[in-house]
Amino acid sequence: MPGHPPGNDTVEAGLMGQFFQELAKKLAERWISLLTIPGLLFLSTTAIAIAAGRQGFLGHGHALDVSRIASTIGDAADHFGHWSATAQGAALVGVLLTSTGAGLLVQALTGSTRAFWLGQWPRGLKRPAARLILSRQKRYTRLLSQRRELETRFPAGSRSSKNQDRIDQAAGRINRLAMSSPQRPTWMGDRVQAVDQVALNRYGLDLPFSWPRFRLVLPESVSSMLNQSLGQFAVAVLIGAWAAPYLVLGLFWYPALVVGFLIAAVGWARGRAAIADLGDLTEAALDLHGRTLAIALGVGADDAVGPLTPDEGLEITRIVRKGR
Repeated sequence: MPGHPPGNDTVEAGLMGQFFQELAKKLAERWISLLTIPGLLFLSTTAIAIAAGRQGFLGHGHALDVSRIASTIGDAADHFGHWSATAQGAALVGVLLTSTGAGLLVQALTGSTRAFWLGQWPRGLKRPAARLILSRQKRYTRLLSQRRELETRFPAGSRSSKNQDRIDQAAGRINRLAMSSPQRPTWMGDRVQAVDQVALNRYGLDLPFSWPRFRLVLPESVSSMLNQSLGQFAVAVLIGAWAAPYLVLGLFWYPALVVGFLIAAVGWARGRAAIADLGDLTEAALDLHGRTLAIALGVGADDAVGPLTPDEGLEITRIVRKGR
């Protein structure tokens, strides 16, 4: 190529090689941490459960018989020690492949776990979902009425600090339940729904349709924080999905039920924290950078400042929906 400095091909090749080596390293680390290690832990738990059973079968009768478990595992280890090196290597490879397969199977469950957490339940659970939504709405309405009653009883101009604390506590109880009137059977689903509702009510913006464009115009720092929250939620979903195989194993060896419920609780708690952070960041991004989207789409004046107006939000919605 004319004007191409000599030796640059070698330099570029070296840089690309380093890049792909680092990428492969990161992918390997992620593969091991997300699939192989959890899979090995589950296989180990299954082995302990089998050791606790009679004649190699799972069971509850000797679920916590430590001496029996230790003896069975010790005998298996001694038997493994008499195998040839080739057989031992093949067995280890088989264990690694099995653990990775278990990890891939659990990873396939993450979609169902995420949908369940976000209240996107299948039709078969329509009635339980409707009852939960109705129950949450009644509680929300009751708490909202209590807060409004306090605000009426103690007007803002003559309100003492003690009465203000009572109003703040009442508002806090509402926000802990939901940020807007519940529309889904789960807290996380309502938190996501609340962001969409705030965008529509405050700015006239259809956030699900606007979101892909909005992400493209956000500053890198804001986009990075959103990606971090999304990543934390994805990890929480994967943790929650690992509860399923332990709960199934628990049908035959009850200590696994405890492990499964603990894993589910940890995943759920981390998921709630990630969704709360994501909701707060999204609302803040809309407040601070919604006008950036308006300018990019030719809505409003370039020199305008402040948050979006409802009219601008409605115009953005019209553009991004394209009549859909």
